[in-house]
Amino acid sequence: MDESSFPVEKFRAYIETVRNVSEHTCRAYATDLIEFRQFLAQTPDIELRYIDRSTIRHYLTNLYVAGKSRPTISRKLSALRTFFRFMVNEGLLAQSPVLDIKLGKRQKKLPRFLTLPEVTEFIEAPDTSNLAGLRDRAILEVLYSSGVRVSELVGLNRDVVDLISDIIKVRGKGKKERLAPLGKKASDALRNYLGASIRFQGKGAERDRQAVFLNRDGQRITARSVRRIIDKYVKKTALKKHISPHVFRHTFATHLLDAGADLRSIQELLGHARLSSTEIYTHVSTEKMRDEYLKHHPRA
Repeated sequence: MDESSFPVEKFRAYIETVRNVSEHTCRAYATDLIEFRQFLAQTPDIELRYIDRSTIRHYLTNLYVAGKSRPTISRKLSALRTFFRFMVNEGLLAQSPVLDIKLGKRQKKLPRFLTLPEVTEFIEAPDTSNLAGLRDRAILEVLYSSGVRVSELVGLNRDVVDLISDIIKVRGKGKKERLAPLGKKASDALRNYLGASIRFQGKGAERDRQAVFLNRDGQRITARSVRRIIDKYVKKTALKKHISPHVFRHTFATHLLDAGADLRSIQELLGHARLSSTEIYTHVSTEKMRDEYLKHHPRA
């Protein structure tokens, strides 16, 4: 089964341009589909129209036997579900063989978050005497102050940053736009960085004059670079926690809820389509409350 009958690249172009899926997810889905195509190659002369539920079940079983983790299998199934829906929409297939296939429910893991002293120490770790440090400080401040996703952060352009009203306009999943407020410290950090970056002239390629956050060559920073920046300050602060850009989003929501913010407001700020996605933070706060009770109550 080749590209003409199992068009992975055509599908990848579709989800990247039409569905606005992140580069990381596009790459992961393409890899998953190529692996599935290799699995199909074990059955000589198999045609697309003969792929059915039992074929998919057999593939998933092989993944379990190979020791793949549940999140990995879930992602691969999601890739197949999206791909076959695309094939049906393109008229290349009458019906998707993945429609009724679901993995059993699993208990959701509570999201990791930082305490206020931890997030303060982390945000204040960059050396702001140079441009890179000013940029890193602004990145960390904006992540915590607004709760934006890392993809939304790196996609920011200067014309959507309003430092008079302390608001940024972000483009989230499905190209949906929303306004995200900035706290004073985040606005100040962003103002300091943008003021200093105006004087910066990138090496080699012409400087990107739209992007807010730039790398040392004057080009838009990537999500992977933001992760490396965070890893750098994990080592510097010696915080014994796994910290990713998404941890700042979890911390933002958890701290708002702990301070009494309305769940619907947090949903809007995070850009969640469903309230159920936001409700996980109520479990975080309940778990935290229980820990405090067990730690401090004399007869707990």
